[in-house]
Amino acid sequence: MTRLGRSFYEDTSPRVARRVLGKKLVRVVEGTRLSGIIVEVEAYRGFGDPASHAYKGKTARNAVMFGEPGRAYVYLSYGVHQCLNLTCEPGGTPAAVLVRALEPLEGTDRMKVNRGISSLRELASGPGRLTEALAIGSDFDGEDLVTSDRLFLEEGERSVSVGTSSRIGVSTGTERRWRFFVRGCMFVSKGRTHVAQNP
Repeated sequence: MTRLGRSFYEDTSPRVARRVLGKKLVRVVEGTRLSGIIVEVEAYRGFGDPASHAYKGKTARNAVMFGEPGRAYVYLSYGVHQCLNLTCEPGGTPAAVLVRALEPLEGTDRMKVNRGISSLRELASGPGRLTEALAIGSDFDGEDLVTSDRLFLEEGERSVSVGTSSRIGVSTGTERRWRFFVRGCMFVSKGRTHVAQNP
C-alpha cells in the first residue's frame, strides 16, 4: 500500500482532516503491523483557533506543531491519555489534526491485549483508546510520519461518506464544524459535541 508523502499534510488542517478519513494508520511493533482505517478526526488551527494548543504561542509542549507538516504531535490529555495528532500546513504555521477513532484492521488480537478488552467496537473508538491499542506513547512526539518505520499513514482501501460537527470537549471555537467522521460507522467515538450556532 502506498504511504502518504509530505505533500499530503501541507494543506490547511480542515482540508487534511477531511481527506484523511478512510486512510490507514499503521503502527509496527516488533515486526507486527497494527493498523486501522481512520474514521474520525478533528482539525485545529493555531493562532486563530482558541481551542488549539498553539493559540497563545509556542511552548515546549506544542513545539512540534510549529515544525514541518507530516509529523506526530503526541500529548497527554488530563494526565491520563495520550492523544495522536498529525501536523499540517507549512512550517511555522501551527496546525494539526487529532485522530479520534479507527476501524481496526490488522493485529487486532495484539491491540486487544494492549487495551485489556475483547470488544472490537470499543478497541480504538476514542483518541485515548486508539493510542493505547497501538502502543503510542509520548516518545512518538515529533515522529516523522513520512520516513518512520514504526508509525505512518497509507492510502485507504475504500471511499467514505463524510459527516461534520463541532469538536468534542471544547468550550471555545464551538462555531467551527471541524470534526469530521465517517457517516454510519460504528467505530466512531461517542463523545459529546457542542451545537454550532452558525453551521
